Amino acid sequence: MRRNRLTARLVAALVAATPAVAVAVTGGAVAVRHTGTAPAATRPAPVLQTFALTTGQAGVVPAVHVAGRVAAPRTVQVPQRATEPFSLVGVTWTDPRALPAGIIEVRARKAGTQTWTPWQPLETDNPDASAGADGPGARGASDPLWVGPSDGIAARVTTAAGGGPLPDGLRVDLINPDAPPEPGLRLVAARRDAEPAAGKGKGPALPPRPIPRLVSRAGWKANEALVKKPPEYTGPVQVVFVHHTASGNGYHCGQSASIVRGIVNFHIRSKKWNDVGYNFLVDKCGTIFEGRAGGVNRSVLGAHTLGFNENASAIAVIGDHRSAPVPAAAKASVAQLAAYKLGAWGNAPLGKARMVSGGSDRFGKGSPAVLNRISAHRDTGRTECPGNSLYGQLGWIRWVAGAAPSNLRVNGFRGAVAAGGRYFTRAWAGTMWSLGTPARMMDRFEVYVDGRLTTAAVAGNRLSWLKLEPGTHTVSVRAVHLSGRYTTVAAQVVADPVPPVFNGPPRVSLLPGTVGAAVPVRVGWTVADTASGVSAVRVAGADTAGLSGTSRALDAAVRIGAAATWTVSATDRVGNSGNAAVTRTPAVLTEAQATRTGTWRTLDDPGHLGGAAVAGSAAGSSLTWRFTGSSAALVAGRTMNSGRVRVYVDGEFQGVVDLRSPAAKHRQAVWTRTWSATGEHTVRVQPEGTAGRQSVVLDGLIHLR
Repeated sequence: MRRNRLTARLVAALVAATPAVAVAVTGGAVAVRHTGTAPAATRPAPVLQTFALTTGQAGVVPAVHVAGRVAAPRTVQVPQRATEPFSLVGVTWTDPRALPAGIIEVRARKAGTQTWTPWQPLETDNPDASAGADGPGARGASDPLWVGPSDGIAARVTTAAGGGPLPDGLRVDLINPDAPPEPGLRLVAARRDAEPAAGKGKGPALPPRPIPRLVSRAGWKANEALVKKPPEYTGPVQVVFVHHTASGNGYHCGQSASIVRGIVNFHIRSKKWNDVGYNFLVDKCGTIFEGRAGGVNRSVLGAHTLGFNENASAIAVIGDHRSAPVPAAAKASVAQLAAYKLGAWGNAPLGKARMVSGGSDRFGKGSPAVLNRISAHRDTGRTECPGNSLYGQLGWIRWVAGAAPSNLRVNGFRGAVAAGGRYFTRAWAGTMWSLGTPARMMDRFEVYVDGRLTTAAVAGNRLSWLKLEPGTHTVSVRAVHLSGRYTTVAAQVVADPVPPVFNGPPRVSLLPGTVGAAVPVRVGWTVADTASGVSAVRVAGADTAGLSGTSRALDAAVRIGAAATWTVSATDRVGNSGNAAVTRTPAVLTEAQATRTGTWRTLDDPGHLGGAAVAGSAAGSSLTWRFTGSSAALVAGRTMNSGRVRVYVDGEFQGVVDLRSPAAKHRQAVWTRTWSATGEHTVRVQPEGTAGRQSVVLDGLIHLR
């Protein structure tokens, strides 16, 4: 809250030091002592010390009172002197509506040293922001200055030649924020109302709206006994005003709580307000401090922006930002608080509000003012607060406070697998998401299933579990910003609790190939999973193998006369498994077991199946086998001169098999046939009597039973 700059040259020199009066306020008592004596070591350090700014010393024209103001001389001062410990200094005067027409400067002695600071000006360009709301005894005041632990003070008020009069009752107020509470006073923790839930009604409960992480009044050790009147409340927060405390930047963040206590004591003890004027304070490290009591989540009437305290909230950045850059952490906290306060009432931080002035030096009482939802103190009053540097950052602060959540994406679902742009689960799915917006700017996350709110998560969560009904669903994640804006993304999730379904037992078929102690077979199956699809198949039996989800057959070899069982297990994408099994035994019907017609000649040779075969060439000859089974294979020999045979099954012609081969081969399954079920069948074969190669050699028939 910057002082008005003087256009004329200031008086260059101060007058000689004169005695002053120190008033140490302790509880309800006022202790007065001559300033020429150092504070007694045994006396408890007071919270407040006051020293009158006086005139009338040698070389200065005596004061002339005109209309209640001091018209001359042009300088009043507190000469350099020792004090009791203090860390914050300000100047106050009787009339809160008055502004000194000069420069107020102070210098302090670092505690325990003889080192004095340079002269430092105090900001004095803002009339009483409470507009009398905090009581009739309010005093006008400069902004306080943090000087750190000190034990000496000097002050002066200098006006230019021809400048206006100084207000009555000028005094220097020294605040020791680390002094122990006065006798009879006690620290009382401020009551903080719980943040209400974000919504009520049918459906899942929404989590409470998160309060920004802050240091409560109890946390920074507020002396609640100093606050005499209960807090007042106004309507919905329409505007958040940004200030700076103008208290200087020469502090470290470990001192911030002391600075807050100092400002609070200055507002209450020196300015005679009921409580600190600001609703929140933010230090250079971004730490947020609860300001005026009444509830962080409520619309508490403060004393911060003359004419516009109602339906508003104020955030003061601790420091002087006329030219000093604003730390990123402080800006982020201001944006978070602004989004929190405005969003709670459905007001967009990037918008504007039409306010009616209660009376300020820029807007007369009753005048309308169209303000940004996040405005600066200078937007409503003739002040440089919050300084050019901080004022220049308000655009960025509005954007962060009012932006929709960015880069929201669904990262997947725990307990689910991704395939073809969708996710598959049995029932439970842990929805996972991420976003670019910092968690501190978020209100909550909402998860919808097919457009219905199913669950909600707090701002720091990135995972929410769902139990889905069977079928295909659209799962949406909505990220809700503190400002109320939101972003939504969605993904398709298939809930599949049903295992793959086989249309029957696997089929085992005899295959063409060489027959020895074992016969070649093919195990085949038909399986489907309409929801998530078959992802893997495993066959356990004579040959065990793991196959892909698209596999529908497996070739194997089975010993003749030995029963073989195959169990086919199919697993879908979400882990549901189904299985089907079949048992088959290969059996041999030799040529001797066939019913013969025509002429056949027996061939004894170990190379033949069972050590024997028959040869025939006459076209009218035949061999017929009767059996019960599900698959059959004709076993024959192949040579360069082998002829062809005609095959009949159950009396019906099946085709002709040519037994000719470039190389001689014995025990060859040359023809096969498989049925869907086990049954009684006959297989009859006849030599065709092929010209030039009439002879055929037949070993027998193999069937599966």
